[in-house]
Amino acid sequence: MIASACDEALMGQALRALEGSGPQDVPVGAVVVSDHGELLGQAGNRRVADNDPTAHAEVLAIRQAAQQLGNWRLDGCTIVVTLEPCPMCAGAIVNARLARLVLGAWNPDYGACGSAWEIPRDHRLAHRVEVVGGVLAEQCGVRVQEFLAARR
Repeated sequence: MIASACDEALMGQALRALEGSGPQDVPVGAVVVSDHGELLGQAGNRRVADNDPTAHAEVLAIRQAAQQLGNWRLDGCTIVVTLEPCPMCAGAIVNARLARLVLGAWNPDYGACGSAWEIPRDHRLAHRVEVVGGVLAEQCGVRVQEFLAARR
């Protein structure tokens, strides 16, 4: 799938959302928007900051969106995330019934949306998600690379 100018603008919002990541957390940002473009949720990784193994940016943004809509089903909504989601987050995306996933940098080691695994489009699941990858990949990936390099 090819990214649109709208996808790039939304990725810009996701890049801003990663500023909400805790200082010790991998800098990942996510936003959830409705099919009309309304911002429903945004978050950065907070796993370390909140001592919560599920506090990935995607999960936090999905929780906010579900609360905003008053419904766990996020039919027609799009999630935009700066780094390819892990298996937990990919499962949450499928279970929330999101229509689309727009991702920035690929994650060849842990990515579950086309790299190491392919959860959103797995034919065995009851719901499949359209995946658009590599949107502003360089801008998204450099944040993670800098973070990891500083830790080594």
